[in-house]
Amino acid sequence: MGVVVPFEEPREGSLQPLLELVSEDMAGVNRIILDKAVSDVELIQTLAHHLIDSGGKRLRPMLTIAAARLAGYKGEGHVRLAAAVEFMHTATLLHDDVVDESDFRRGKKAARLLWGNQASVLVGDFLLGQAFRMMVDVGSLTALRILSNAAAVIAEGEVMQLAAAKNMATTEDEYLAIVNAKTAALFSAATEVGGAIANRPPDEQAAMKSYGRALGIAFQLVDDALDYGGDSARLGKSVGDDFREGKITLPVILSYRRGSEEERAFWQRTLVNGESGDADLAHAIALMKRHKAIEATLERARHYGDMARDALGLFRDSQPKRAMLDAVTFCIARAH
Repeated sequence: MGVVVPFEEPREGSLQPLLELVSEDMAGVNRIILDKAVSDVELIQTLAHHLIDSGGKRLRPMLTIAAARLAGYKGEGHVRLAAAVEFMHTATLLHDDVVDESDFRRGKKAARLLWGNQASVLVGDFLLGQAFRMMVDVGSLTALRILSNAAAVIAEGEVMQLAAAKNMATTEDEYLAIVNAKTAALFSAATEVGGAIANRPPDEQAAMKSYGRALGIAFQLVDDALDYGGDSARLGKSVGDDFREGKITLPVILSYRRGSEEERAFWQRTLVNGESGDADLAHAIALMKRHKAIEATLERARHYGDMARDALGLFRDSQPKRAMLDAVTFCIARAH
């Protein structure tokens, strides 16, 4: 059973302003997703819908639409690009679960448990292919460059994480580089394309890119903290999954660096050697509390949240800007 860690900052923020802003366009995104998840190969369709229909927030495509609105875009291309972003995200989830050997995703059995690793990887590849088809349909070489670059960076991040697996020598800088590639790259691309298809000036496109990058890092750091102090219903996975999978995340890195020799031996035994039992998760959380590792992880998340807000300072007040600022607050407030 997970141990819930109390966090000091009050729960604030809501996705409601963002949901209201993008609701009409997201209906179009959802129609495209259902249309493009169709295949003559029955297993592709079944497995893809297993994850597509599992109730994710679809935050990344919503941010693409919001960024396009912020940029004053008047066309329809942003809807197709938003769908492409969601397909890229879904593909990475399928691939992640295979690499991490995860058993659950969004509260349901992971596709790899139901259909196997090979099918999960190949259907992820199918979704990536469909995403690139949609990018081509939009006809923006700039958008294609941004999203294709993100796909390459995400793959690099996966390999970086694989190389760092069970490596207690991983530094905070090295871990943040993995987060920047694995998570923040797609957030960053999702918001950057909104300005790109509207042909906004380079400084505005750069600001949208910075917003997405900082938000993506904050989002992942909160996830890291929640794995040791959240609840399973809100997480969509079991509390302690990162611990059981031997993942070296920021709370672990900080606890290890701040701990005694005896405590470091505990992390070596449980995460590196994979010798852990049910009681070890509670002990891991106790060590994190002792060294304020979860608190420090959330403090860093708040720092990146502030960076995301500052990136939007270039833009005048508007409904899209307020919704994107509220999205930052919501992402940080998930910890409470």
